[in-house]
Amino acid sequence: MPAHHKRSKNPGDNKEMMQARRAFLEAGHYQPMQQQVADLCQHYVTDSSANLLDIGCGEGYYTSKIAEQLSGKSATVFGLDISKVAIKYAAKRYLNCQFSVASSHRLPFSDQSLDGIVRIYAPCKAEELHRTIKGCGYLFTVTPASHHLYELREGVYGDVRLHDETAEELIGFELIEEKKLTYDMHLNGQEALHLLDMTPFAWKATTEFKAELKNRASFNCKADFMIRVYKK
Repeated sequence: MPAHHKRSKNPGDNKEMMQARRAFLEAGHYQPMQQQVADLCQHYVTDSSANLLDIGCGEGYYTSKIAEQLSGKSATVFGLDISKVAIKYAAKRYLNCQFSVASSHRLPFSDQSLDGIVRIYAPCKAEELHRTIKGCGYLFTVTPASHHLYELREGVYGDVRLHDETAEELIGFELIEEKKLTYDMHLNGQEALHLLDMTPFAWKATTEFKAELKNRASFNCKADFMIRVYKK
């Protein structure tokens, strides 16, 4: 990636955020969402030689599950992230995917080369999605629903605004499926701190709140996702 397209020398999540994310995800708290996304990919991406890309893949937790789910179809699953640290973690651990460091705004894929793209929280220009996804291909998105991490955000900000659940309108794509996934996560203090540290909220959290969170015997927090499928 050319230097003038980077926001910093090492853009994206740093090593501490990656380690916190891996510890939290391995505890299984986002597994229901991981499974639903993988199931949707399996349902819609039916070409036996399909190419599917996970944008903003982080350390590969979702990417590898999608590849596992599509393994019977000989599909190729790619993971892309702007963070070198994240891709290093992913490539060492998950050998069933192909990983690369790149910007989600300049996808290193040919026109009409992908059968599907997965976008979990990750930003991407609509023009790039339209350029790289084949005709009749799919876009799978996950965004926060209204009460996602409400209790955690309340501890950081005090006054909490609910997330907007309005579906994104993408020119050239039709929304064909939408579902809301909501459940309560029962965390211990260390898991709650890992959750905080893997989110942008960590930058706003006080030292006192972090210490309080870590020392909690238990912390209940809501997971609330909007999962959508678009067809080109």
